[in-house]
Amino acid sequence: MTVTRRAAPGVEISAVRGVAGDLPRAPRENTAGRALLAMQEALNPGFGFSVEIDKGIPLGSGLGGSAASAVAAVVAANALLVKPCAPLELLKFALAGEATAGGDRHVDNVAPSLFGGLVLTVGIDQPRVKQIPVPRGIRAVIVHPHLFVATSTARAMLKGTVELADFVWQTANLAGFISGCYTDDLDMIRASFEDVVIEPQRQALIPGFQQIRSAAMHAGALGCSISGAGPAMFAWAPQGADTSVLAAMRGEFAALGLAVDEWIVDLHCAGAHLT
Repeated sequence: MTVTRRAAPGVEISAVRGVAGDLPRAPRENTAGRALLAMQEALNPGFGFSVEIDKGIPLGSGLGGSAASAVAAVVAANALLVKPCAPLELLKFALAGEATAGGDRHVDNVAPSLFGGLVLTVGIDQPRVKQIPVPRGIRAVIVHPHLFVATSTARAMLKGTVELADFVWQTANLAGFISGCYTDDLDMIRASFEDVVIEPQRQALIPGFQQIRSAAMHAGALGCSISGAGPAMFAWAPQGADTSVLAAMRGEFAALGLAVDEWIVDLHCAGAHLT
C-alpha cells in the first residue's frame, strides 16, 4: 500500500495491481479506501490521500486480505499526519474498512494485522488487545489451494446456536491453548488445538480436509485447521517439522489435483510497518 498526500480532501484510489483481480476503485466500496475515509472524517487533517494498492492476498482465500488492506492503508497514512495516531485509534479506522468487506466490524483479522503475532481481542467499540506469547521455534505453515470460497457463503452455513456441550469443550480448549502459550507447554497446545464449533461445519468447503489435517498431524504438527473462512488451511509446527508438515499438506492437495500457494512464517512478527 502506497499512500501520498493530495491537496483536495477525501480519498482517491489511483491504482490497483496484484493478484486480487478487479477491486473497487470507489473509496467507500474498497476496504482501504473506507478506512482512510474514516480517518479523514475523524481527524480532518486538511489534506486528502491518494492510494496505490499492490494486492498480494487472493480474494476469498481465508487469509484476511480485506483486513490487511485496511490496516496497511491507515498505517501508511498515519506517517503523513502532523500528529500520528496511537495504534488503538488506527484499529478503529481499519475496522470501518473491514466492515465494507464483511458487512460487520470484526477485530479478529484487523488486530493481528496491525499488532503482529498472536492476538486476543475483547470488545468492538472500545477494543482491548492483548498479544499472546508463542513458544519459540513454532512456525505457522499455511497452504492455500487454488479455490475460491466467498466469506458470505462460509458465514451463511453456520448455525445460529451452539450446543452447551460444544460450548464447554470449545471454552476449555481456548483456555488450555492460551495457558500452553504462556507456559511453553507444547503438549497442552497440541491437546487444545481443536475447534469443535466452526470447523465441523465449514470443512465441507475444503476437498479432502480430514486427510490433509491427518497428514499434517502425522508429520509433526501441533494442530491444523481452517484459516478464516477457508479454503486456506494452516498448521502450527515446531521448527524442524515445519517443512515436513508443509510437504504432507501439499501432497494431499496435489493428490486431489489442486495447486497451492504455500508459506512457512514466523509467529513472532512486528505487524504492519513502513518499508
